[in-house]
Amino acid sequence: MERRISQQVSGYRTKDGAGVSLVRVLGNQTVDVYDPILMLDSFDSTNPDDYIAGFPMHPHRGIETISYVYRGYMTHKDSLGNEDTIGDGEVQWMTAGSGIMHEEKLPAAERLLGVQLWLNLPAKDKMAPPAYHSIKNSDIQEIDFPWGKLRLLAGEFEGRKGYMSKYLPLNYYDLQINPEEAVMMNTECERSVMVFTLLGDAYISGELVKEKTAVKLTSGDKVEIMATDKKAQVLFISSIRLDEPVAWGGPIVMNSKEELIKAFDELKNGTFIQDNISYLR
Repeated sequence: MERRISQQVSGYRTKDGAGVSLVRVLGNQTVDVYDPILMLDSFDSTNPDDYIAGFPMHPHRGIETISYVYRGYMTHKDSLGNEDTIGDGEVQWMTAGSGIMHEEKLPAAERLLGVQLWLNLPAKDKMAPPAYHSIKNSDIQEIDFPWGKLRLLAGEFEGRKGYMSKYLPLNYYDLQINPEEAVMMNTECERSVMVFTLLGDAYISGELVKEKTAVKLTSGDKVEIMATDKKAQVLFISSIRLDEPVAWGGPIVMNSKEELIKAFDELKNGTFIQDNISYLR
């Protein structure tokens, strides 16, 4: 059975961090439909003034942040002592778990283009050890097809394996589809599947979807994605629903209001970082 579109979200322009201009596509109003994807922020600018202020040091708990920077650069620094720069097609994967402090700097580039996802952690893993991993271009398989190219950012594709998520299965592909070409993506029926049109419009299950739009799909075992008369770049994201309560307060996502209050109390009294690792200044 072919999957169909159940919801489209185009998002709204806002500012975050120290003044980074972005489009917030998914957020606290879309949690249930897009479960386990909590948030999707889209970045696309040729003006460095839109983003060079970056995201100063801030906390996270209970989630994983996955940033795909297709054009431009992002420098990550955290309370574990990690400092790393990704760019031009690379991914940074941060597990906040029990608690982490991090900052993201966005150096000036010809163009900044990419997305950041927030992937929810299951209740049993909310307090897992924090961690950071970068997925460099040398780790990303690019698979050529008559219709275009698939970049395997994470997970599995037809027997090929990329970086494997530790807590939730996640297949994350960058589909680059040539003009007027189509790809039929096979999917496991029980998977929660969404797509995001990063560049260009695309037909998804025969329905036209405009650029910079997130689409949630119904259940099924396949979906057709087709470019218009221009090339389309579509992010394909597949995982499993958690169906757990969500208590979301700013950069922290837990399962109850009590857990959320406890996290913010720990932030105030300096016990947020569980391993007693001092905050970076």
